[in-house]
Amino acid sequence: MSDIYRKFRGQIAAGGDTQDAAEESGGKNGAVSLALLAAFFVWLGMNNPWMLVFVIGLIISIFLHEFGHYWTARKTGMKVTQFYMGFGPRLWSRKRGELEYGVRAIPLGAFVRIIGMSNLDACDPADEDRSYRSKSYPRRLLVITAGSLMHMVIALTLFIGVYSLAGRVGESGNVRIVYAPISGSPAAEIGLQVGDIISTINGQVLKSRDDLVVAITSNAPGDKIVIDILRDGVRQSFNATLAANPTDPDIGYLGVGTDSTDYIKQSLPSAFVYAVRDGAQAIVGSVKALPQIFNPANAINSLRDSVADPATRPSTIVGASQVGGEAGERDGLKGVLMMLAYVNVFVGVFNMFPSLPFDGGHAAVATYERLRSRNGVRYQADFGKMIPLATAVVALLIVITFAGLYLDITQPFG
Repeated sequence: MSDIYRKFRGQIAAGGDTQDAAEESGGKNGAVSLALLAAFFVWLGMNNPWMLVFVIGLIISIFLHEFGHYWTARKTGMKVTQFYMGFGPRLWSRKRGELEYGVRAIPLGAFVRIIGMSNLDACDPADEDRSYRSKSYPRRLLVITAGSLMHMVIALTLFIGVYSLAGRVGESGNVRIVYAPISGSPAAEIGLQVGDIISTINGQVLKSRDDLVVAITSNAPGDKIVIDILRDGVRQSFNATLAANPTDPDIGYLGVGTDSTDYIKQSLPSAFVYAVRDGAQAIVGSVKALPQIFNPANAINSLRDSVADPATRPSTIVGASQVGGEAGERDGLKGVLMMLAYVNVFVGVFNMFPSLPFDGGHAAVATYERLRSRNGVRYQADFGKMIPLATAVVALLIVITFAGLYLDITQPFG
């Protein structure tokens, strides 16, 4: 067995690094790496401040995920020896009491090291009664799911905060032009502008974008219509002659992009109800997306296609940051926070995938051990038999991650 695989095997079984830091910092290389990381954040802030806000939000979410594990482990009598942001080589570390904490080189997550995570995770016999494996099933299940539960708490808090302070996206009752009219279209010829509210067409009151679509497509090319708008609080009326729709030459075409939704402020009780409902829908959507994410064919097909399908292509934190930055440019802080809320829901669900090295894999093992235990005698699963599957899952994740990173760079969202 190679040293690399032996180390990997030990880390999977232990749920973290099995070696303590020999020094309190990463030395000169650690200082250089931290300086480069700081320079990246400066560049990101100058290039797109909203992307920086989104990335900071992700870092806080990751920290709170691990803090959930740390806090519940300590409260249930388990010994925690490490708390690191990032993976790979140490860049900076300190030790306070029995806890070693710091920053590592690969910013793709974080981990908390709890002793005795499996039968392969050796620990001092004096600490055995503080090991993860020695605790009751409810305590182990609480600790291992605490990270995902924390993501749900974060998402619920963000939903409630945005809905009650800024509003929830819903039908506003106004049809507003949000994109500049297409050059040469009837809308451009009569001078419609971004920000105009289209109130009526031929006297028909418009309350939604669907009302506008029906009012336009119910006419034929060449038909004349009367458009009443509200511009800067002043009502104006225009006469337009519809063109032929590029996708269907038999129906009328105005050539304007509109939206009838807006952020509608909610009372605190309503915000809570909407937050629970939207969070539940996001959980269902995330669960449905898991088979698609773990299907390597999607990654291969996305790499082959000249333009990858946004609905099926793999993505990484880079792509999520791009979308978060766009949300900020479009809707400001509330847009970024909403994006963070949905990302937290997804990460919480994704992390509970029932296979090692995910927390869901440890939860599945704990549940299996509970079901196999009889007459007060606890059954303990052999983690050695699960390492090959965990290795395959990690290999698949590496392939998907690199494919997603390549697509995020070569075909950025937006």
